[in-house]
Amino acid sequence: MRPFSYQRAMDPDMAVQALSTAAAANNPLTKASAQPLAGGTTLIDLMKLDVMRPAAIVDINPLSEGWSAIDPGGENLRLGALAKMSDVAGHDEIQRNYPVVANSLKLAASAQLRNMATLGGNVMQRTRCSYFRDVSYENCNKRNPGSGCAAMDGVNRLHAVLGTSEQCIATYPGDFAQALIALDASVEVTGRSGTRSKPFAELHKAPGNTPEIETTLQPGELISAFVISGRWPRSVYLKVRDRQSYEFALSSAAVALDVQDGTIRDARVALGGVATVPWRAREAEALLKGQRFDDALAQRAADVAFADARGRQHNSFKIALGKRVVARALQQAVTMEI
Repeated sequence: MRPFSYQRAMDPDMAVQALSTAAAANNPLTKASAQPLAGGTTLIDLMKLDVMRPAAIVDINPLSEGWSAIDPGGENLRLGALAKMSDVAGHDEIQRNYPVVANSLKLAASAQLRNMATLGGNVMQRTRCSYFRDVSYENCNKRNPGSGCAAMDGVNRLHAVLGTSEQCIATYPGDFAQALIALDASVEVTGRSGTRSKPFAELHKAPGNTPEIETTLQPGELISAFVISGRWPRSVYLKVRDRQSYEFALSSAAVALDVQDGTIRDARVALGGVATVPWRAREAEALLKGQRFDDALAQRAADVAFADARGRQHNSFKIALGKRVVARALQQAVTMEI
């Protein structure tokens, strides 16, 4: 690791001030940055790999007393950003009314990591692209803007088929984010101007021409909570991967349905493992709404979800696989006993 300064923030104002000050002092020539530290399950790995070189670390764990609450009361579910993944996944009411949330967390990482990792850190995790994580490859636009993307003509089996650009095809790796975007969650962001709320769908940025800019957060801003409106007991998270545990998705689907008298009144579909950002399949949702479910409808929705997919030399299989995952997730959601 490289040298860095360490500061422990005792309240949100102190955390925001410390991050803002450190960010303003960064030297872009040395790729220095200011980073918050919570569970550290991603940050420490990337620092060891020399991918991230923060000049300052701001420990925000003292904020957990106010930022780790799990509040499923009323018609909204509010999750503090410093809540541990394992605590949320094991919460009885979340398992009952938001199984897509619980299962997306249970299927992520290992039990040990889930006991350490926070919700906020999980949605902010960076890609698992091997060219990004190996600094011996110079041509990675996320690490070295303007250097090119080695994955384009390299080994790209795990890379994205949706939301790509000519600058980057790295896959967003998270599971929890698919549940959030499917359920129209909002995210609370705390910064120098106080706390504001925005749709979770506006948090991550598709690569476009600036793949090094991954979110819409401003310097010094922190995610403080997530809010989901309504209850979604008929919801599932299905994840297909190379092995059954401790592996990232080749393809996944977060599906939530409102079914009345056999007719789909509302449908939410999000895709994981196949896109550069948490991906909402809105065209598939529109096809499902107002219809009576059958296997043919599930297949048509799956086809629509991947209509714009673009495969490359090694990852084209994800398109067919992703369609099967969506269709199966819809079938599982429809047949749930609630």
